[in-house]
Amino acid sequence: MADPITIRCRENGPLVVPATIKIQDHLGNDIPIPQGKDVVALCRCGHSNNKPFCDGSHRTCGFLSAAAPPVSKP
Repeated sequence: MADPITIRCRENGPLVVPATIKIQDHLGNDIPIPQGKDVVALCRCGHSNNKPFCDGSHRTCGFLSAAAPPVSKP
């Protein structure tokens, strides 16, 4: 079985995912991943002008992420 995909939740920022994922819009159309990236940042604040990708707008719009969930222990 393949290793699970890790999605990192940046505090008050984007979701950071490996660039090996496939992203589709609500109609099932592929959204191209920017070339030359190992990871991509996906917008969580809703203010990016480059959705679904983060453009740093979370820094100026006052976005605050929800409280961190409890950490699971192996």
